[in-house]
Amino acid sequence: MTDHDRSGGDGFPQRYGPWALVAGASEGLGAAYARALAARGMNLVLVARRGGPLEDLATQIGAAYGVEIRCYDGDLASDTFLNDLLAACSVLDLGLVVCNAAQAPIGDLASRDREDLMRVVDVNVRAPMVLLRALLPGMIDRGRGAVVLMSSFTGNLGTPRIASYAASKAFLRVLGESLWYELKDQGIRVVACSAGAIRTPGYAAAAGKDAPGTLDAEKVVEHTLRSLDRGPVVMPGLVNRLSTLFMTRVLPRRAAIGILARSTSGLAQVKETKGQQ
Repeated sequence: MTDHDRSGGDGFPQRYGPWALVAGASEGLGAAYARALAARGMNLVLVARRGGPLEDLATQIGAAYGVEIRCYDGDLASDTFLNDLLAACSVLDLGLVVCNAAQAPIGDLASRDREDLMRVVDVNVRAPMVLLRALLPGMIDRGRGAVVLMSSFTGNLGTPRIASYAASKAFLRVLGESLWYELKDQGIRVVACSAGAIRTPGYAAAAGKDAPGTLDAEKVVEHTLRSLDRGPVVMPGLVNRLSTLFMTRVLPRRAAIGILARSTSGLAQVKETKGQQ
């Protein structure tokens, strides 16, 4: 750990508050956020459904950075768990929230179980709304804070075979844009990260190989955290930015959706592609 890390990195605890919550933290992108925030001197509230990997991550981060870490394993689709989590957070000076947990069922919507689709709504849409409605008033009172909503390239266009996931990511992008404006004069930074393919265990299980422009999770996290003052939407990676421009501004929308349909045709059917990591 460097002196820069010990001093709180680029001043995150002073700018936003000493505690950060990362939802979907046990591996992949969420774990990368946890490490990056700890390196900046922030204490962590780590949330995931799988308690074992979450505790292992907390042990590693605690040993490396010496920050305080509290782990909460449970289902973000559960009102009881959300209420318990918010009660635990109510006694903390919580200044940064990362909404990363996601459900991503693969397959034509008409073939998916209703329960699978409702979990997309509960985890990807409802849980961030409930968390932010409860946590934002405290940030507003303190006059500081930050929110990261993990959207996706798929939130820009209809994406066959992952329709519910893509729609939920479009929701998060628009929510981020709206909150950015509502909160920008109150000392609170909001960004929606419109990421492309990210090298995570979930992506590897579904896709089997890297797509053009696939980024390491650490690069996505660093780009996003360094861009908190440049909301409302950030797009890590040059290929991702160029692809977004081409697909949304140059191609007719029907053609762009057709290209995405071909790109998702090889996605593997797994029980939980992303899950609540």
